Order: sequence, then C-alpha cells, then structure tokens
Amino acid sequence: MKYTFVASALALLLAGSDAFAPVSSRAGRSAFVTKLRMSEEPKEVKTITTKMAKEGKEIAYDEASGRFFETGLEEEECIPDEEYCVVDQKSGDLVRLTVEEKERIFLDALQSYYVSGRQMLDDAEFDLLREDLSWNGSDMVQMNRNEAKFLEARSAYLKGDPIMSDDEYNQLKTDLKEEGSKFAVSTEPKCYIDTGICTVTLQKDKFRNNLLYLPAGGVLSILWLGVAFEIIEPLIRVNPLFLLALGAYPIYQGAQFITDNFIFQDNLIVYGPCPNCEVEQRVYFGNILFTEGFSTQSKSKCTNCKTEFSVQRNTLRASTLPKV
Repeated sequence: MKYTFVASALALLLAGSDAFAPVSSRAGRSAFVTKLRMSEEPKEVKTITTKMAKEGKEIAYDEASGRFFETGLEEEECIPDEEYCVVDQKSGDLVRLTVEEKERIFLDALQSYYVSGRQMLDDAEFDLLREDLSWNGSDMVQMNRNEAKFLEARSAYLKGDPIMSDDEYNQLKTDLKEEGSKFAVSTEPKCYIDTGICTVTLQKDKFRNNLLYLPAGGVLSILWLGVAFEIIEPLIRVNPLFLLALGAYPIYQGAQFITDNFIFQDNLIVYGPCPNCEVEQRVYFGNILFTEGFSTQSKSKCTNCKTEFSVQRNTLRASTLPKV
C-alpha cells in the first residue's frame, strides 16, 4: 500500500502536473500570458497599388478593422474622376473647390447659357459639376418648373422673341424672390465692364425688423401686468407669467399697431454686401416719428469704401452710379 502511494506520487511529479500548485501562481501565469498577448505588435497593413487618382497612389487594407483606405493623398488634392476640379493656371495643379464655389460656377454657367447663349462649360464638365453638387446635397441642381420658366423667358427676351408679358415676367420674378430662389436673387455683387455699374440684391432683415416692435411691446406688457394686478389681485393670487401669457396676443396686436402707425411708419430694414467692396450694409426704409425717410428708393454711401449706391424698395436691388 505504501509503495503504491509513493509510486503514484512519483508519477504525478514526472508528468509535470500542477495540481498541487497554489491558485495565485495560476492567476499570475494567466495575467502574464495576457500581457504578452496584448503587447504583441499588430500585423502589418497589406496594400495594393492603383492608378485611380495619380501615379503611385495606394489603397491600403487593414486586416484588423477590415477596411480599405487611400494613402498618399493630401487634403487639398482634388480627384478628377470623383469630383469637379479646376486647373491652376500657374502651377497646372488640380484645385479642390468648396460647395459654395461650385454652386457659383453652376449658376453662372446656367445664366450664361440661357441669357447670352454662351456655353461656359462643355457637356461633360457640366454633367460632372451637377453630379458633384448632387452628391454634396446641394439644392442648386434641383431646378423647379418656375425657375426653368424664368430662365427661358429671360433668354427669349434677350433674343428679341419674348414668350410672356412684362407683368407676367415681373410677377414670376417676385414669386421666385419670395421663395428665395437663387436664380432670381443674386446675393453676390456683379459688375458690368461696359457701364462700370455694380449690382447686388439685398435681403430683408427680419430679425431687426421684429426688434422695432420691442419698445412698444415692453411698455404695453408693463401696463398690462399693472392693470391686471390691480383688478385680479384683490380677488385671487395669479402668477405674473400666466397673466403675461394671457395677454400675449393683445400686446402683440397693440405693439404692431402703435409701431406701424406712430413710431416706425412703413418700416423695412434690408441688408447685404456693398455692390463695390462687399462689406455688409444696412438700409432703413420708412419714416421715424413722422420724420420722412426713404420711401421707394434709398441713396446711401458705403461705410467702408464710401461708394454711393441706391436701393430699390420693390426689388431690393442695389446698384452703384455709372462710372464716367
């Protein structure tokens, strides 16, 4: 019996069993193995070359993430097969444009084709530009029916064969301006070489127009709360905010009536870039406390370049004086 036990113990020792090893040593070994595995260097990224953009460009594949990515491209580099690019005249390199710059080129190309009949871009370039803007989510490429009709009417008028009367054309242009169409509203200055006149379309400043009603609204709010407290407070205690919410509509109507008829009569505030230097300007139409101001046309001087320009109230069109 004793020999049997000794033989079994020797067999276990020879087999390298760790049945008698303490638990802490197992945990330490497991932690040690884990650390070794985490400290292993990641596998190298496999790459394959392609000529999609330029010679020598590579597409790399990361086995760990299972993703492809392009290497060797700078952020400013433009990919002509995937987007609309322009060529730098000095260096000959391709230049990447912003979405706003592409929209400007697209609009100029359309207006040049419909207005003067001159084709700025060939069909392939125009299709690539339109597709690029569409992928970038630009609304410029989505021309509605009225916009197409407006461009067609302008083109026909310049060719001497109008397709609609002046009243219909003006009404269509007004409708497009109210919709904020970029085909009827030019928010960037344009200068004509033959006359030297620079023009731009201004926009209504709704925020500052609403601020004109603030003085009358504040006075009426205080009067409303005072009268309401005198009448309701002896009967029941009411939260002032509830009283203010209850009188919001009559206060608004009263502020609008007082402002439009006694303080700022026939008011309109417009803003936009100067036709000459593009510095933002603001113009006020209407009277102030019965003091006559600009009614149908304003004449102002730029705060930056001191250039005189006029603004038509009905069209919000600003233009400089002809240069002699």
